[in-house]
Amino acid sequence: MTAHLATSASDGSPAAATAIPDEAFAERLVGMLNDGALCLMISIGHRAGLFDAMADLPPADSATIAAAAGLEERYVREWMGAMTVGRVVDHDPEAGTYALPAGKAAFLARDGGAETLGLFAQHIAALGSVEDDILACFRHGGGVPYARYTRFHEIMAEDSGQTVLPVLVDTILPLADGLVDRLAAGIRVLDAGCGRGLALMRMAETWPASRFTGYDLSAEAIGWATAEAARRGLANIRFEVRDLSDFDRTAEPGAFDFVTTFDAIHDQARPDALLAGIRRSLAPGGVYLAQDIKGSSHVHENLDHPLGPLLYTVSCLHCMTVSLAQGGQGLGAMWGRQAAERHLAEAGFADVVVHELEHDIQNYYYVCRV
Repeated sequence: MTAHLATSASDGSPAAATAIPDEAFAERLVGMLNDGALCLMISIGHRAGLFDAMADLPPADSATIAAAAGLEERYVREWMGAMTVGRVVDHDPEAGTYALPAGKAAFLARDGGAETLGLFAQHIAALGSVEDDILACFRHGGGVPYARYTRFHEIMAEDSGQTVLPVLVDTILPLADGLVDRLAAGIRVLDAGCGRGLALMRMAETWPASRFTGYDLSAEAIGWATAEAARRGLANIRFEVRDLSDFDRTAEPGAFDFVTTFDAIHDQARPDALLAGIRRSLAPGGVYLAQDIKGSSHVHENLDHPLGPLLYTVSCLHCMTVSLAQGGQGLGAMWGRQAAERHLAEAGFADVVVHELEHDIQNYYYVCRV
């Protein structure tokens, strides 16, 4: 439609433009409001184990489902209302039962057999908790520190648990030719920005002859990782709270044979310093493997990205701002492949091969050699 524009008011002053309302956008906006609300309820259902319970039950009433999940019936009943009108669960009003179809359970229950997309709904609630902090940054600058995010490492560990851990040994690490044999023989490995260290622990369990080190800025994440590694009896792994913004100067030359980062570079205060430090820390013949967000450095080339709006939102409300909180560059999650390849080249990696994996729609895998 063409907007109707008035050129002047009766007193000769410019008049405000009058546009025909975009009804299609209004309908889309209503859909956004409903879907945003459903994301919060899906997050609750995921965390409370409701989808897991329903996946194992025949059609049942809210009391039966609540008992199976160990929850309060009145809350479950109201939650079922949102799931019913949101077309997530099927409701039989005569029998008073609710059912989660198997095709939907595959994406919502933890053992549904497909990727549990429900876990990503947690980002909406978790990031919404820092909305006031982010708004203050819009007005005054600066950033929101890691300490304000009470559940982010927990969510990312769960994400890693389904996108990285199941394929780490058989698919991801073999992207670097000869690496698996070297791990079996025994090499020194660093995971920079390791979070809760689940990927590093999987490697340590698989290759006991190798030695593994994890660095992360979060004391909470490192504390959890240290305790979990001890619980598993892993003597070949250690974790350390470490700020990597000066890693280009503090990295020990040739200290490691293999370095990994999993969705960590774009969060750093100084990604250039971390990459230069990784290059400095690699021994001759060393390999660096980086998993990082799939996308273009040019926003117009991300219009058809299946997770574009979510990733830019996560970037603004977490990745970019935690970097700025440290006085950093604020690179952001959607820095893109072009910027990533430029940073890797500037860090001294002359041989960079970029891989995509069928199961992972949100990441590239960069295999880097000197």
